[in-house]
Amino acid sequence: MPKMKTKSSCKKRFKVTANGRIKAGQAGKRHGMIKRTTKFIRTARGTTTLSAPDERIIKGMMPYAR
Repeated sequence: MPKMKTKSSCKKRFKVTANGRIKAGQAGKRHGMIKRTTKFIRTARGTTTLSAPDERIIKGMMPYAR
């Protein structure tokens, strides 16, 4: 059997934590920050873990990152 391919876009954007969750950068912070509340900007720092349905999609695209 040939090797399964990993989606290049996923390997650049996501990491798998020790517990098997998917870690991703926070969405909605590229531009238009003037419109955002200070609370949103503060809570959206760093990274976040994906929800279970999104996690299932990404894990399918990264077969060897488990």
